[in-house]
Amino acid sequence: MRSFLIGIFSSLSSWWGLGLIAAMDSLIIVTLPLAVDVAVILNSSRAPETFWVYPIIASIGSIFGAAVTYYLGYRAGDAGLDRFVSAGRLKEVRRKIQTKGAVAIAFLDLVPPPFPFTAFILAAGALKVNPYRFFLWLALTRLLRFGAEAVLAFHYGHQIVN
Repeated sequence: MRSFLIGIFSSLSSWWGLGLIAAMDSLIIVTLPLAVDVAVILNSSRAPETFWVYPIIASIGSIFGAAVTYYLGYRAGDAGLDRFVSAGRLKEVRRKIQTKGAVAIAFLDLVPPPFPFTAFILAAGALKVNPYRFFLWLALTRLLRFGAEAVLAFHYGHQIVN
């Protein structure tokens, strides 16, 4: 198990590995809590001269994965959501989406894992939330979240790596 984890985190040291993990993390079928956050922090700590690149790569990958999840929700529709999300969580997700709108849903991205944000992406698609507005705000909140992690890793990275 230890060698498996080392292999995963060594592949995250490349930009494509980070983008792939970020995309997979936003899919409804894959759960990788904190993997993207850890990858952004480790990469920013190891290469402080390019710390600003990692939040952009993670955000782009995450948006691609979220677009797939949004589209699945859009295709499944409101009636098909119960196949992907439990009934109790679905009731709460529907209520929040209908009362808060696209901007507030995107700001839920700032809540740290293990918050089930992917369920909100799926439900946003199923409930036909405006995709332009939703993805604009999602991209901004992802950049904010991963950017803050990268800046902290830039300043405190030597202590993290040690």
